[in-house]
Amino acid sequence: MLSKSFFYGTQQLTVQTALLLAAGHLRGTLDEAATRRVRQSQEAVQAIVDEGRTVYGINTGFGILADTPISEGDTRLLQHKILQSHSVGVGAPIPAEIAKLMLITKVQALVQGYSGVQLETLERIIWHIENDVIPVVPEKGSVGASGDLAPLAHLFLPLIGLGEVMYKGARRPAAEVLRESGLGPISLGPKEGLALINGTQFILAFAIKAVQRMHNCLEAADIIGAMSLEALTGTRAPFDDRLHQLRPYAGNRLVAQRLRGLLEGSEIMQSHVDCGRVQDPYSLRCMPQVHGASRNAWQHLADLVAIEANSVTDNPIVLDKDNTISGGNFHGQPLALPLDYACFAAAEIGNISDRRCYLLLEGKWGLPLLLMKDVGLNSGFMIPQYTTAALVTENKTLCFPASADSIPTSLGQEDHVSMGSISGRKVNQVLDNLESILAIELLSAAQALEFRRPLKSSPLIECAHGYLRQFVGFAAEDRIFAADINAAQRIISDFSFVAQVNDCAAKSGIVLNEGFETFVLQ
Repeated sequence: MLSKSFFYGTQQLTVQTALLLAAGHLRGTLDEAATRRVRQSQEAVQAIVDEGRTVYGINTGFGILADTPISEGDTRLLQHKILQSHSVGVGAPIPAEIAKLMLITKVQALVQGYSGVQLETLERIIWHIENDVIPVVPEKGSVGASGDLAPLAHLFLPLIGLGEVMYKGARRPAAEVLRESGLGPISLGPKEGLALINGTQFILAFAIKAVQRMHNCLEAADIIGAMSLEALTGTRAPFDDRLHQLRPYAGNRLVAQRLRGLLEGSEIMQSHVDCGRVQDPYSLRCMPQVHGASRNAWQHLADLVAIEANSVTDNPIVLDKDNTISGGNFHGQPLALPLDYACFAAAEIGNISDRRCYLLLEGKWGLPLLLMKDVGLNSGFMIPQYTTAALVTENKTLCFPASADSIPTSLGQEDHVSMGSISGRKVNQVLDNLESILAIELLSAAQALEFRRPLKSSPLIECAHGYLRQFVGFAAEDRIFAADINAAQRIISDFSFVAQVNDCAAKSGIVLNEGFETFVLQ
């Protein structure tokens, strides 16, 4: 039994909380206040039906069919049909973790008591979360405007006994798994189908994952960039806080502080204080400005995701039986723009990382050409940089802002759409590539540091180097570097590389992010 609970709708849902719920490390439940809100809202919807008043989505059609009345007898059938008709997604299934985050964030939105859903429906969704019975959701088909209609329709088909789920590692018909669990389909009440598919939970789930992954990449980039600077005998002078106080962007100041902490106590740094080199290339000298700008973009996304995760994105909103508002809270633009911004910011971290990879190969400042003593017979680290070049260019092609486009749907009723679903998927594709780019820089910087022996770097850089060496050894000659890249990428993507360095920092009494708590993953 889990000792800690999260109360949906009563407590604020954070990125970390959502991820803990998705991982099964935290139990989500409904408290008495939430139950009361849900029942009052559902009763308000039923009163509207009983009184015969016309309210969009309760007893009318949807979208362009908003003016088409639906009889009282068909209001429940209407909700069943909307899940069927809107299940038009195509492409590969989204990761189960993303689908689970969709379920979690949808519960948080519905339980606030403005959507008119039945308590039974919410309890069934929570059952799916707790038992890891995760609906299969195709990745493509949402324009991110009237909510993420297609993916949300697929997400909730299992509620009515349709669609497929992932359960115990197998993809199976939802009806089979429900039957084995002693459960049957739910009969949706008035408005419930619409409440389930209206919302931004597809965009939001990808955004939550992007906030987590991008934060990890930014932390890793500072560490790996510091390793490269050390290997290239660069100076720490450009990270002086007095310089950054004169242009005090928070992200820039944080990165400069982190670099100072990462380099503290380095023998290598001390060995070349009088070398006569005036300036380092921009990819070393301007890490605070470039990494910092991407930090600022991350902060913007994180702030807006925190708002969205606790918002009601349904339509119409049911305040009480006499007050409903048909608006546009389902529109994805508030997340589409910052997701595109984060996409550019992540791509830029890969761009500058590739430039440092290239610098490490040039044979300057005492390093061997291509980071290997016997080149000619060996190609050394020349070809891994081809991969970073390819991935950087692929990221550039992914940087076209999806939110800059809009194609009308629903016969013009939905005449401006956000395309935020594409923004959310795209930034995670860029992060996939970024993890591999950083892995190649990590391999190259670690290789280069070996040529500075017997001098040692700082305790934190030596910690990072030693952790990598548990998985990838020094390369005295060519080998299949793909295996090395994959191993380095794994310790970045599983968050263990950053965690290891942070643990070393804590043991050394160094707080790398001190004073910049808003940039810590909440």
